[in-house]
Amino acid sequence: MKIVRELKFWINAYNEVKSAAEELELAFDFVKDGIVTEEEVQNNYDHAISLIEDLELKNMLRREEDKLGAVLKINAGAGGTESQDWASMLFRMYQRWCESKNYKITVTNWQDGDDAGIKTATLQVEGDLAYGFLKSENGVHRLVRVSPFNAQGKRMTSFASVFVVPLVDDSIEVEINTADISWDTFRSSGAGGQNVNKVETGVRLHYNYKDPDTGEEQEIVIENTESRSQMGNRENALRLLKSQLYEIELEKRRSAQAAIEAGKKKIEWGSQIRSYVFDDRRVKDHRTNYQTSDVNSVMDGNIDAFIKAYLMEYGGE
Repeated sequence: MKIVRELKFWINAYNEVKSAAEELELAFDFVKDGIVTEEEVQNNYDHAISLIEDLELKNMLRREEDKLGAVLKINAGAGGTESQDWASMLFRMYQRWCESKNYKITVTNWQDGDDAGIKTATLQVEGDLAYGFLKSENGVHRLVRVSPFNAQGKRMTSFASVFVVPLVDDSIEVEINTADISWDTFRSSGAGGQNVNKVETGVRLHYNYKDPDTGEEQEIVIENTESRSQMGNRENALRLLKSQLYEIELEKRRSAQAAIEAGKKKIEWGSQIRSYVFDDRRVKDHRTNYQTSDVNSVMDGNIDAFIKAYLMEYGGE
């Protein structure tokens, strides 16, 4: 049934585009005879182009993992309060974007900054094609502005890194060796009920992952404070672990496409994927060269144009 639904979507979408194109062709013939106005032709043209572009964009999201939800993690970079404030601004931007798509969002981890902003935060996004869209945000984001935290009013540069992995569901099988898992518990912080700061409901999962191909070992650490119960946090931490292990497997599958992934995998300082320059009123993506002067709109979550530019350039490859 899942395959049938997907095929129906593409057939119906094709027929809709075909119909719009035929209507445009008729309107173009009729305008010569004065039956329709030039404005009506323009409206038909705009409608047909919109349908075609939407279908092209969907065609860039046909990988298995694109259909899944996403786990989005934001880490403040070096720079103290300024970078932590920048991380919180990015968090708000993605939160607004998710709300505009009617995606269900859950904050699974949150660490306040020293004086303002956040040190790190993890957002769980559930909805169709959430990962397909958000994978374009993977990398380092750079902010340039006159800092409100600088007494001299100097222009400062800050960095924050964004990591996006697919949120696995029950249809994805991931093998976890329970013998390689260890747990820590701690008291959660922030709002959340009478148990907060009284009992250790927060959990920290440690997983010793060994690459079956290379033998390389690494420790994966996941914190979860979403639920008021320790059991609930343990269950969600395991789900997030599955998401990370699934992403590792996907990276292996995509290793042959290193040229495509290079643009999104550079997460070291100085290799930003996008710059937000508040003074010059400019936000520019360095992978696609798409830019806009409407900084406020972008920070309010209007990032669809950046996502589309990335997918249309790299998605097909």
